[in-house]
Amino acid sequence: RKSFFWVDIEGKSIFEYSWLTQEVNRWLLDHRVSLLIEAEKDALILALQGGIARLDLNTAEIDWLTAIEQEIPANRTNDGACDSAGRLWVGTMDLDCKEGAGSLYCIDKGIATKKIDQLSIPNGIVWSHNNERLYHIDSPSFKVASYLFDSATGAIKKDKTIVVIPEEMGMPDGMTVDSEGMLWIAHWGGFGISQWNPANGKLLNRISVPAPNVTSCTFGGDNLDQLFITTARQHLSEEELNKYPGSGGIFIVQPGVSGKPANKFGVVSRES
Repeated sequence: RKSFFWVDIEGKSIFEYSWLTQEVNRWLLDHRVSLLIEAEKDALILALQGGIARLDLNTAEIDWLTAIEQEIPANRTNDGACDSAGRLWVGTMDLDCKEGAGSLYCIDKGIATKKIDQLSIPNGIVWSHNNERLYHIDSPSFKVASYLFDSATGAIKKDKTIVVIPEEMGMPDGMTVDSEGMLWIAHWGGFGISQWNPANGKLLNRISVPAPNVTSCTFGGDNLDQLFITTARQHLSEEELNKYPGSGGIFIVQPGVSGKPANKFGVVSRES
């Protein structure tokens, strides 16, 4: 579709910016939506409060696929991603960010299995290029955790912390991986994104954004060499919004490296 999609969680909305028409489309939903995964050309897989669903972009019809924590009305879904076998991994969290109320689930063949519990704000999740490790952020920990990952079964085992974020940089939020295997992390309250080497935990690069609460980033464009960055307006005062009017906007930069194609739901990647 030559489009960039993003969500407004509390606004229960999905937005699409079309490169071809330069128009913005919006889908207003009945549930908070936290995650989009590409499906076929005219459909998206959504993580909604209560479960996973498929959205037909032409008819706006939603088909529920898998329930997640519908019995916990104070929880909602948050960030997630698909692994090389097409399994969908998605975190849940309390609406008021209650400590330890969240979990990380893996959805495989329509079944949601809890993989990690006692999380607070589960966010960025990516895999190493060789698919031997899963990297995950629980934002209040200010750390990126590494898990040994079995791509055949989806089993994980906690191994070690690979990155520790200084608190002055802002809380780590969403995350993506570039074509060289380096991690790019968005910083809530940190006015930017940062690049890290997962092998040694070293900070490699930092890109400033004119908004304090940076929420996520992903590579896009024809050559996957543009980094799309989302930000939030939530919890900012009127004074702060006047000072940083770009808050809640989308920013695009060319960081000098490219990304890799994202895994799709239910589709085994050629690298696996």
